[in-house]
Amino acid sequence: MSNSVLSDLEIAQKAIPLPIQKIADKLQIQASDLNTYGNYISKLPLRLIEEDKVAASNLILVSAISPTPAGEGKTTTTVGLNEALNLIGKKSIAVLREPSLGPVFGMKGGATGGGYAQVIPMEDINLHFTGDFSAVEKAHNLLSALLDNAIQNKNFPLRIDARTVVWKRVMDMNDRALRKINIGLGGTPNGIPRESGFDITAASEVMAILCLSTSIEDLKIRLGNIYLGNTFDGQPVYAKDIHAVGGMAVLLKNAIQPNLVQTLEGNPAIIHGGPFANIAQGTNTILATKMGMSLADFVVTEAGFGFDLGGEKFLDIKCRVGNLKPKAIVIVATLRALKYHGGMPLEELKNPSTDYLEKGLGNLLQHLNNAKKYGIQPITALNHFYFDTEEEIKFLKSKLMEHGYPLAVCRHWAEGGKGATELAEKVVDICNQSNKSDFKYLYELNQDIENKIEIIAKEIYGANVVEFSTKAISDIKKIKKLGGNQFPICMAKTQYSFTDDPSKIVHQNDFTLHIREVEFASGAQFIIPICGEMMRMPGLPNHPASEQMDLTNDGVVIGLS
Repeated sequence: MSNSVLSDLEIAQKAIPLPIQKIADKLQIQASDLNTYGNYISKLPLRLIEEDKVAASNLILVSAISPTPAGEGKTTTTVGLNEALNLIGKKSIAVLREPSLGPVFGMKGGATGGGYAQVIPMEDINLHFTGDFSAVEKAHNLLSALLDNAIQNKNFPLRIDARTVVWKRVMDMNDRALRKINIGLGGTPNGIPRESGFDITAASEVMAILCLSTSIEDLKIRLGNIYLGNTFDGQPVYAKDIHAVGGMAVLLKNAIQPNLVQTLEGNPAIIHGGPFANIAQGTNTILATKMGMSLADFVVTEAGFGFDLGGEKFLDIKCRVGNLKPKAIVIVATLRALKYHGGMPLEELKNPSTDYLEKGLGNLLQHLNNAKKYGIQPITALNHFYFDTEEEIKFLKSKLMEHGYPLAVCRHWAEGGKGATELAEKVVDICNQSNKSDFKYLYELNQDIENKIEIIAKEIYGANVVEFSTKAISDIKKIKKLGGNQFPICMAKTQYSFTDDPSKIVHQNDFTLHIREVEFASGAQFIIPICGEMMRMPGLPNHPASEQMDLTNDGVVIGLS
């Protein structure tokens, strides 16, 4: 049966995975260090992280052009590159994020790769996995319940003003109807009525904290510093003030440990944490990345959506907190996605066109130029499709050469690791030539909040004006008063455009970026400017992916993507 006939799920289901102990043996992990979840998944203890080994390992960041309905294949490329590095004799681990059920049942689908470049067991990873998302959700909502209980309890020492509360609830599903709700209705026994709402679990500050914590001690400190609202006399209230930290930490006891799985070719992969990149920092946990770097010479990791979102946050937030210095950046692109960015209609993307390709090249070049600003050499991974023409590939390669950027054609979806060996060899060359001291951040933490936002907007997005709403100005003033001026920026912006308007697909510069409001993640220690109409609770499309899913009478999942 040809590759084109089998779906990603069918390919994964036909695989014969190795017992997880066999995968651990490749990393010299003892059986006593495994906390297994069935035969093919295990938690890893934090004691396996060794900072001297982290410093010696080669960290490779995989990002992408701005996403399109045609897809780019960032996770698939991450897995394919990892397979290829192992094929050419390097000890490599892929480190990925966990999928959220919202996209799995909504529009985007799962996050385990595709074709013959996948991590398995695909169904388990894309569904409940080891319960990390559930633990984050429960810890977040425990804090919500404790907060409302403290407001209700008239004898509680803090007189919390319910009108100032900013802490919402979360659930791991796309449900637009829960964005704004009224709670505490039905009389005195049911609490104090107030307006609240739900965010998706991937946007929870608890998820952000899990992904940025460097130890259990650090996790608890960050949880305690979550800002909730104010007392009636204007004093800030934090999670530690209502005695929430211990219970939250207990719920995250296992969730803080990275998860070990495998690829289709039997190579190790670590999957841990799952914040979105358009409304959070979009990268896996610092602990997972350091775990991988402690166990292998090369670590291939990804950052969500395009480089303007996940890539920038990986470098300016995660690397800063974790003291990580990548040696190479891979920007994933496809010919059809570039043509879409050039204005070609979606239904025509299989048709050859160097004209549309040239018009869409600006999107790729801006991402490459942005990556280079961090002192790291980027390379383009062209995720190959069967209908791509040699003329288009040669055209793109020559255009990138004019700007000094290398390109590798990748066929890992159809061929697995052997289809990405060109990319692997070029990445190894970049790593060998890289000097970690060349790495630099886009901005300094001691700059004003407004200044840091403007730097990202102008340097990464290409805006020439940043417009702050009255509410955003008020929010920033409040954040400065709470001591957040020294924190990095985590922009919430549409992934489909460099602008804050998702309909403006074709690349442009010299536009106005609108900052609607600014949120403060005092536990995660970053500031969240919300651009345009961005929402932190997504909605479902007209025909959600769940409509195609089912469970057969003998317990086999079908329709999962």
